[in-house]
Amino acid sequence: MVKITLETILKARNISRYELAKQTGIRYQIIDNYYKNRVVRYDSYILNKICTFLDCKIEDIITFEKE
Repeated sequence: MVKITLETILKARNISRYELAKQTGIRYQIIDNYYKNRVVRYDSYILNKICTFLDCKIEDIITFEKE
């Protein structure tokens, strides 16, 4: 199972979903869906903007867990 761990990195860096949306230009609802792991198809453009702003690697916000 692929899981977004955006919540973890945002809490560690004390960044709100609103701030992330504002700084990246991504709509809050989209950020919220990634934050709550409600995304079925991952958009590389969105992930790129998030990783660029957070200065992290993709594996810092996405994990894979065998079921």
